[in-house]
Amino acid sequence: METLEIIGLVAATLTTSSFVPQVYKTWKDKSTKDISLTMYLVFLLGTFLWLYYGIQYDSLAIILANAVTGLLVLFMLVLKIKYK
Repeated sequence: METLEIIGLVAATLTTSSFVPQVYKTWKDKSTKDISLTMYLVFLLGTFLWLYYGIQYDSLAIILANAVTGLLVLFMLVLKIKYK
């Protein structure tokens, strides 16, 4: 594996994992009053576009980061709808 791809995987791990505490807090508190539905919908669209981009360029780091982040965003949207 190339050094640049390793750097990408580390960056992907850091940025994606930084999202986990917000998902956990929202799930634990069962409160989404301070979460913007519009922001998460736009973010999800951007995540899907990055995922498509990563697939086209065959970049493992971009694919993994955006697949996992997309799942986390979808979960947040489910929580937003459930606890609104």
